[in-house]
Formats: sequence, C-alpha cells, structure tokens
Amino acid sequence: MLNALWLGFFLVAAIAAFAQWLVGGQAEVFAAMVQALFAMARLSVEVMVLLFGTLTLWLGFLRIAEKAGIVEWLARMLGPLFARLMPEVPRGHPALGLITLNFAANGLGLDNAATPMGLKAMRALQELNPRPDTATNAQILFLVLNASSLTLLPVTIFMYRLQQGAPDPTLVFLPILLATSASTLVGLLSVAAVQRLPIFSPVVLAYLLPVGLALAGFMAFLTTLSASALAHLSSLMGNLTLFALVVLFVALGAWKKVAVYDSFIEGAREGFDVAKGLLPYLVAMLCAVGVFRASGALEYVLSGIRWVVDAAGMDARFVDALPTALVKPFSGSAARAMLIETMQSQGVDSFAALTAATVQGSTETTFYVLAVYFGAVGIQRARHAVACALLAELAGVVAAIAVCYRFFG
Repeated sequence: MLNALWLGFFLVAAIAAFAQWLVGGQAEVFAAMVQALFAMARLSVEVMVLLFGTLTLWLGFLRIAEKAGIVEWLARMLGPLFARLMPEVPRGHPALGLITLNFAANGLGLDNAATPMGLKAMRALQELNPRPDTATNAQILFLVLNASSLTLLPVTIFMYRLQQGAPDPTLVFLPILLATSASTLVGLLSVAAVQRLPIFSPVVLAYLLPVGLALAGFMAFLTTLSASALAHLSSLMGNLTLFALVVLFVALGAWKKVAVYDSFIEGAREGFDVAKGLLPYLVAMLCAVGVFRASGALEYVLSGIRWVVDAAGMDARFVDALPTALVKPFSGSAARAMLIETMQSQGVDSFAALTAATVQGSTETTFYVLAVYFGAVGIQRARHAVACALLAELAGVVAAIAVCYRFFG
C-alpha cells in the first residue's frame, strides 16, 4: 500500500505539472517541484532534530515508569478491554500500558509526550509481530486511533488564533471536540468492522461507556466557562499534567528504589536509536507530499470540488477551508501554513477560517503518523491501516464542516 501511495504522489504530480506546462505555459512548475524536493528534505532533518530531543527526553522518563511498575499496572487494569480489542496481545503486556499513556497524552494535547510514548508502544507491539514487515491487527488499531487523535484540549489551535488576533481564541473549542470525537469513533468502528472485533460486547461497553459519559460531562462543564477561563484551564491542565507525569514517574521510581538517573540514561539512549532510524521514512514521505503540492495537483483538486459544489447548488463557503483539510493527511506543517494563510486572507473569524481551525484540530497528520510509527519498526505492508485512517480523517473533516455550519453558518 505504501509503495503504491508513494508512487501515486509522483505520477499524479508529473501529470499535473505537464498539464500546467503544455496547457498553461507555466514551465517554472518544474523548478518549483525540484525546489520542493530539497525543501522537504531539509524539513525532514529539522523535524528529526526536534524528534531527537523529544524522544531522548521522554523515553528516558518512560524507562523510569517501566521500572517503577506504572506501565505494568496500567496493562493489568486494561487487560480485559484489550483482550477483546487486541486479542493477539497477551494480558499484562507492557505495550498496553504504553498505549494508555499515549492516548492520555494525545487527549490532553501533549504532542511532545504522546509521540515518544506511541513509538515505545509500537516497538513493544512489534516484539509480538510474527511478520516484521507487515502490520499486525493490534498495530493497525493503535495507529488508526492515533491518526484520528481524540483531543480534549486543542491548545495549539487556540495559540494560532490568538497569534492572528482572534478576540476569542477558544471559539472553536466545542466544534473541535465534536469533530475529533466523530473521527475517533469512525476510526474505531472501521477497524472493528475489518478485524471483526466484538466492539459491542459487555466488557468493551463497560470500559467505553463510562469514558464516553465522563467526556460528555467534561464537555458540559466546559460550556459553562467564559472564554478567558476556558483558555486558562486548557493551558493549565496541559502544562500541569505534563509536569505531573514527570514528577510521578521520578517520585514513584525513587520510592520503588529504582536508580532513576541510570534508568533515564538507559531510556534516553533508546530514544536516540529510535530517532535516527526515522529519517529515511520522513524524507520519502515529505518529499512526495512536497512535489504533489508544488505541481499544482492540489489546486486542480480544489477547483474540481468547487465546480461540483457550485453545480449542485450548494453553499460553497466551506471550499475555502479545504486546503487545510486536503493537506492535513500529508503534512502537519503544510496544514498549519494553510490554516494561517486562510486566517490572514479570509479573516481570523471568517467562516472559512473557523472551519479550517476546526478541521486542523479534528484529526492527526495521517501519513506523517504512518511514516513515523511504522517506519520506527520497519513495517512496509500497512494492510488496511491507510484506508481506515483516511476514513477516520474524512469523518473528522465532514463533521468539522457540518458542526461549523451549525455553530457559525
């Protein structure tokens, strides 16, 4: 799947570029594509520099958590649930605790902590993989739920809006919550359907229903807060939780008589080893995305969508927000750039900008997650991971558009 996808990016980009040259007379498109190749290669290295530090830091703390028994405790607590969702993973396996930590970090918007935890979990799942180049069912479910990225506190979106002068940066908070919930639900159900998981069994419902009710209660509480109080709570919860995890890992490790410094260094070395193996996968994926965008293929897609929407007599205002939606699966930095460009050109509180912000917060960067998580363990055959992840992404985008029409339309 990844081979076909990567080849497809270049073939479609070549067709679009030749169309611009032969029909539009824009011979400079080829220079733009070559420039995009080098720019994306440079961006890959810049991303890797950030990942080196982040992975080294957090895998060091995670090693302390492992030796302190935190990961093992989480695995035991969630054993009955994962026995049904990931039946090939033995009960009490360390991967289950790491998966839980990763989901919690994603939900709180702690991206810097979530990625190292996720990579550690993926490596633990790879230890159970009988075919190292092919994704297992458990790895696919984990990746799809990461790609859908249920986020309760989208602090970064608030920051972008604040930087662009939004009088109420948290205006998109509830729309993002609804959209990201839709993408996660569709991701879970799509994988469950393909893998025939007993998603409606009493044990699974016993775990998921209380979580769903708690989320609903949390959302209801947040609606009672003012915009300033909501922004303050979001920032406080994210930073407090992040630092509390560090203190918990270190304090519990010391209480369990773990050599915390030595354990940190041991985990940090592993983080360095994990990070250096990611660069080829990031270069491959980001360069393909850069060429696709520079060739004008993305603009052709947008023009086609706008024509279809106009022909159907529908409101086409949401099309101005689609650049963020269309590049989000491929490149987080490109999606951020598209979002900021939409805010600047349309107005920070315009319908297009609000929709783009909601889309940005509704899902993760699917192909980046795919390249990083599968690339870290050398998986080349993704099986149904890409299809299910993109279906979740589509659900998040559609939900974001629908919710924004309801809130702001």
